[in-house]
Amino acid sequence: MNMAVVGMIAGMVLGFAGYFGGFGAFLLVAALGAVGFGVGRYLEGDLDVADFFRTRDDRRR
Repeated sequence: MNMAVVGMIAGMVLGFAGYFGGFGAFLLVAALGAVGFGVGRYLEGDLDVADFFRTRDDRRR
């Protein structure tokens, strides 16, 4: 099991802690699962956070 899946599962487990709330809880689980997936990808080295903060001109170089 890779780190992205572990991170996604951890985010979903945290979301289930707030499950008792209907559709809002569903959105919370989805958002925390996505965050956990992103953190897992970052820890694996597949995601570089600096890519989100570069301008178009910086990417061409």
